[in-house]
Amino acid sequence: MEAGFSEMRNELQSRDALWRRIQLECKQLHTELLKISEYKDMQEIQIKHQSSCVQLTEQLENKNTELLLLAQSQEHQREELNKIRNHLYREEQSHRSEQERMKTEISDLTEELHQKEITIATIMEKASLLERQLKMELEIKDKLLAKQQLLDFRYRVIKSENTHLKEMV
Repeated sequence: MEAGFSEMRNELQSRDALWRRIQLECKQLHTELLKISEYKDMQEIQIKHQSSCVQLTEQLENKNTELLLLAQSQEHQREELNKIRNHLYREEQSHRSEQERMKTEISDLTEELHQKEITIATIMEKASLLERQLKMELEIKDKLLAKQQLLDFRYRVIKSENTHLKEMV
């Protein structure tokens, strides 16, 4: 029996060792399975990340294209703005020149008007003086004419008296 017991013990120890090896292998297989599962999950995550990376790359390229277009548009707008500024500057210069020309012309016309006013005032003064002289000359001529008429009348009267006296003589 002891031999049977010993055999059984050996058998049990052998089975126990086998069981432990099986458990160890199971643990190792389980660990490998976990690693494989983690690897598979990581591969799926990597695939998702690659897909996401491709999408982000496409979006980045689209944004770069948009930025390039915006930069070109901004450059075009800057050029247009510079053209407008240059045109506005030229218009302002032209306007200033025109204003200066008009100021000079107004000043010249004002001076000319002032000179004409002086001339007119001088002419009016001379005209007034001539008018007074003419009135005085007319008065003198009227007086002379009246004297002439009076003398003429007296002359005719005297002539008539002379003629009458001659006839009487």
